[in-house]
Amino acid sequence: MNDSRTSGLQQRLSVFHLWGIAVGLVISGEYFGWSYGWASAGTLGFLVATVVVAAMYVAFIFSFTELTTAIPHAGGPFAYANRAFGPLGGAIAGFATLVEFVFAPPAIALAIGAYLRVQFPWLNPTHAATMAYVVFIALNIVGVHIAATFELFVTLLAVGELMVFMGVVLPAFRWSNFVAGGWAGHDHFSMAAIGGMFAALPFAIWFFLAIEGVAMAAEEARDPRRTIPRAYISGILTLVALAFGVMLLAGGSGDWTQIANINDPLPQAMKRSVGSASGWLHMLVWLGLFGLVASFHGIIMGYARQIFALARAGFLPRIFARLHPRFRTPDVATIAGGVVGVATIWSDNVVHIAGQSLTASVVTLSALGALTMYILAMASLFRLRKIEPDLQRPFVAPAYPYAPGFALIMAGVALVMMVWNNREIAAIFAVVMVALVGGSLMFRQRGLQALAV
Repeated sequence: MNDSRTSGLQQRLSVFHLWGIAVGLVISGEYFGWSYGWASAGTLGFLVATVVVAAMYVAFIFSFTELTTAIPHAGGPFAYANRAFGPLGGAIAGFATLVEFVFAPPAIALAIGAYLRVQFPWLNPTHAATMAYVVFIALNIVGVHIAATFELFVTLLAVGELMVFMGVVLPAFRWSNFVAGGWAGHDHFSMAAIGGMFAALPFAIWFFLAIEGVAMAAEEARDPRRTIPRAYISGILTLVALAFGVMLLAGGSGDWTQIANINDPLPQAMKRSVGSASGWLHMLVWLGLFGLVASFHGIIMGYARQIFALARAGFLPRIFARLHPRFRTPDVATIAGGVVGVATIWSDNVVHIAGQSLTASVVTLSALGALTMYILAMASLFRLRKIEPDLQRPFVAPAYPYAPGFALIMAGVALVMMVWNNREIAAIFAVVMVALVGGSLMFRQRGLQALAV
């Protein structure tokens, strides 16, 4: 018999809430991180890389939506791979997703701290990042409807600010600025530019990373077979439009090389368009914080549901499947992921991997987890089509098998390139995954044996 504390998430999320989660999970990637792709590939090379990655994500989301609506489950990719490939496949997909969602928030929290320090020089970014975890863990625990409504609010502010940015810098846009040296520093394409495009793939992925987290809210959505397709499709189209709008207008507003290796490309692009004293610039600096908050808050929602689902299925201790008796949210799972995140933040200046800070390294770990999960999710789609042809599929992936096949191949190429360019971190990822998957399977087996006695 199930404990009342581990049964029944509340189904209260509308299409609008789910759209807010889909866009909010990702939108910090429109504000920072992506411009490093210019340093590798130039503006035109990175534009090509982004077109390919955007096509991969559109194909992936349209295909992933078939899985999400056919199997609405808080575990998302874990549930699909578990059904398609059994416990081993489920464990790999589940823990790859968990690595992605647990290790992305520390970097965003530190960015929030650094952002606040610009306005309050006396503030320690580590302390601010820790407080961000405390505040948003508490907000997630007090109820999914409150948390999702807040996510929708900050996402709308963040999207609105990106629209303001594009409107303000548009008069300064010149195509000649964007294409100057656009092929990895050269004005004309050559084979040498291809290597830069491959190296820039992770930065193009940053525009869209984590949108799949909506799947983990499936058990809390009203009529998920209807609401999730609408949220996913509108969400990916919103993000594609914002990504290309921001990238083109920022690059064409002046000398793009000046903002190719910095963490705040949008304020710098706006500054050269309207001047440092402009009220528009100060508004961007303040409201840009909402983009970081939206992603941070949304990813906490995602990792909590993944931990909850793994524990409910016996891959983690049952305590992590506990629901708060009043708010019906996975409180222990939410806190557990936060403990890992805060520990990462406080270790940032102590632990260095591959010559970079711990936070920079765990961002790469997060991307490796995401790509591993994308591959397994698409493989699950193909296998379930074969072994369960009669499974009810309220949404059917268009252009099957070409769209999911394209997403699968592109995720594989991106994973190989990331491993090649980050071999030390990739080795750590492999060790972590072997430990988590192997340990969880042994834990699950002991639990099954105990029940059989």
